[in-house]
Amino acid sequence: MDKLEIKDLTVSIDGKTILDGLNLEIKSGEIHAIMGPNGTGKSTLSQVIMGHPAYKIEKGEILFNGENINKLSVDKRAHAGIFLGMQMPMEIEGVSNADFLRTALRSKQGNDFKLFDFIKELDNQIDDLKMNKDMVHRSINLGFSGGERKKNEILQMHILKPKIIMLDEIDSGLDVDSLKLIGESVTKYYKENKPALLLVTHYQRLLDYIVPDFVHVLYKGKVAVSGDVSLVKEIEENGYEKLLKNYANKLEENKSNE
Repeated sequence: MDKLEIKDLTVSIDGKTILDGLNLEIKSGEIHAIMGPNGTGKSTLSQVIMGHPAYKIEKGEILFNGENINKLSVDKRAHAGIFLGMQMPMEIEGVSNADFLRTALRSKQGNDFKLFDFIKELDNQIDDLKMNKDMVHRSINLGFSGGERKKNEILQMHILKPKIIMLDEIDSGLDVDSLKLIGESVTKYYKENKPALLLVTHYQRLLDYIVPDFVHVLYKGKVAVSGDVSLVKEIEENGYEKLLKNYANKLEENKSNE
């Protein structure tokens, strides 16, 4: 079983603290949803786990299967099986999707890489995601719509078969049909491979298709409230204000009792 542990993680960028003593544990076969108001560190968390160099870890640990990966480079984290589906996938001109995926998979599999199997899997996934077959031969995300870019992230996930999957607002910019397609595609991968899955989202609509086991609300850079999927309905009905007000009141009570 694979396990990702975030222990007392404090992170800053340009001198501003974004994550402040955050704790979280995710295991294989679990789906966790991260929600919360804007500016609470949701996307920062996924980027720091992936190793984004712009962020500075002030204290705390990121452990993958018991090993501290705080200083591990992005490519080594990816090679270990950590994957981030980005909120705003960037364009990479001059590198085709097929070349990128073939090179990445060959690096991961080494001598076990088989070109025929790769091509077959790529064709199958393109069909399942209802992507234009020409897209795989175009530069990565160049001229792609928002929905096409998100499908491309999910295509990468299927080909690389990571152990820890983080999807950062994969639902943003998707129409109803594309959201359903991506939700069902991710759920299919999850059922077949049982990875640890972390979803960063603002809305319930994604979680109608990818149902989480655990829901966490971030506030001021830490996990303020955790619960099961029923917490999503509570947020949809009442918003964050009431939920976080109760959290703040409990903090004040704890301080008074110390």
